[in-house]
Amino acid sequence: MKPYLAAAIQMTSRPDLEKNLSEAEELIELAARKGAELIGLPENFAFLGKEEDKLAQAEEIAHRSEKFLKTMAQRFQITLLGGGFPVPVETNAQKAYNTALVIDKDGNEVARYRKVHLFDVNVPDGNTYLESNTVMAGEDFPSLYVSEDLGTIGLSICYDVRFPELYRYLSAKGADVICVPAAFTAYTGKDHWKPLLQARAIENTCYVMAPAQTGNHYARRYTHGHAMIIDPWGAILADAGESPGMAIAEINPSRLEQVRQQMPSLQHRVFDKY
Repeated sequence: MKPYLAAAIQMTSRPDLEKNLSEAEELIELAARKGAELIGLPENFAFLGKEEDKLAQAEEIAHRSEKFLKTMAQRFQITLLGGGFPVPVETNAQKAYNTALVIDKDGNEVARYRKVHLFDVNVPDGNTYLESNTVMAGEDFPSLYVSEDLGTIGLSICYDVRFPELYRYLSAKGADVICVPAAFTAYTGKDHWKPLLQARAIENTCYVMAPAQTGNHYARRYTHGHAMIIDPWGAILADAGESPGMAIAEINPSRLEQVRQQMPSLQHRVFDKY
């Protein structure tokens, strides 16, 4: 593993596949020009609209998203995270998997994850979210991408960040960088987004790269923003704020080693099986 720059992209995706992919391309190019070698797109980067509209277009969104990710990774010679898009379920036409992919610089798929924890929540701002109405939950732990240059990269999506056992699994498998692409609601994000991300970084002594959605997407759907990169001590290295753009920072193996020596908490675990 070498030192390198990572970029967590921040978008305001809407119910328009073409415009979203165009915006994503511009931000990927900008991040690549800044020298980023690992670039992450947020959850719902290709389409953020009503659930029934997403499901109706899921086949096209899935096809276009996978092709887009592979094309961008090859064009800019980067490793690219597609943080979450619908992939139709073959056995159930009424549902899709919320799927994250990692594509290497040669355009090869090197990791895939189907979101396990679905966001079925009555948020106190009056909005109700029932992701399970149109999304099929994954059943497997996330896969990890082991890269000689970039380290070991683990996947998760948005609501997963509230379930620390998933991240314990990733750290046990050797994760150096944990990805948390999200479309975090504005209401919950103001109180929970930053402390949850910092907790996942601190307790697992890993870097966290968290691409994010921001702003108003349609109707009353608002997201929090603040795409971040956090170091294994919990320090926020970059924060994209509330506008589309990116958080960009260095991932440094020397810093990982330093923190893991100073705070070897993973070695002190008692209840490692339950």
